[in-house]
Amino acid sequence: MSATTGAGQRTGDRRGDLPAVGMVLGAAASVQVGAGVASSLFASVGPAGAAALRLVVAGLVMLIAVRPRVRSWTRRQWLLSAGFGVSLAAMNTSFYEALSRIPLGVAVTCEFLGPLVLSAVLTHRRRDLLWVGLALAGVAGLGFGGDGAGGSLDPLGVLLALTAGAFWACYVLLSARVGAATPGQSGLAVASAIAALLVTPVGVVTAGADLLHPHVLALGLVVALASSVVPYSLELVALRRLPERTFGVLLSLEPAIAAVVGFLLLSQALPWTSVVAVAVVVAASAGSTASAGRERRRADRDLATRAAGGGG
Repeated sequence: MSATTGAGQRTGDRRGDLPAVGMVLGAAASVQVGAGVASSLFASVGPAGAAALRLVVAGLVMLIAVRPRVRSWTRRQWLLSAGFGVSLAAMNTSFYEALSRIPLGVAVTCEFLGPLVLSAVLTHRRRDLLWVGLALAGVAGLGFGGDGAGGSLDPLGVLLALTAGAFWACYVLLSARVGAATPGQSGLAVASAIAALLVTPVGVVTAGADLLHPHVLALGLVVALASSVVPYSLELVALRRLPERTFGVLLSLEPAIAAVVGFLLLSQALPWTSVVAVAVVVAASAGSTASAGRERRRADRDLATRAAGGGG
């Protein structure tokens, strides 16, 4: 995220880290609670309708808050933001479709493969391939646990969750490019509006007038706030106090948090084999993040050493 700037410029008082750690964990929990609330809308408006509600509300909030000035935008800025919006729309829709078929903890665990594989591809470190292999083993292990209710996992649900992970990887790639090409959060605001425009027609066809029911609109607002506005705000503050590596490791706990939220909010109990599989993916994600942090620090030290030697 662009908010990582300055994350390493904090003071050394580690007691000050505790509130920031709580913010990151709170943000992760908020995202999963938002997903849980969204799943309660599936019976009324379907997954596409729930995705449309989330994206429309989030898009409106972003446009009002940011007020992007797009009149002077170049073709490249529009294309990048449009691609960003497409990835955002596809990621949310495919994840909600997966969530209507498989438990929340399983869906998030499968989705996590996207950014993890992307990290391994971008860093070209052999060690990261081991982490990816471990994560793949964890996801494969989910199949042995079934859906927690005595049945097997829906293959289409798993495929949709993996698809959401692929678009999450696209989202990560485009996020950096859009952030560099557009001022402030204007690119994200425009992308959110584009995503809403793309998904809304599908949601309208699926749910029709049910989307305008006051109860549905109220839940849609809760989903948008819990899944987008609240976690982004918490993460933005936390990143000013925590090192990027610590922040990334904490975010790696999301599959486990999703499993807990699924159990508490949706009564989705996972068998012990699935719990172990989720733990394996969390360990792989945390290990990859920690390894990347060590590599960056080593590279920074080497660069500083060379600079000092050259200046002598």
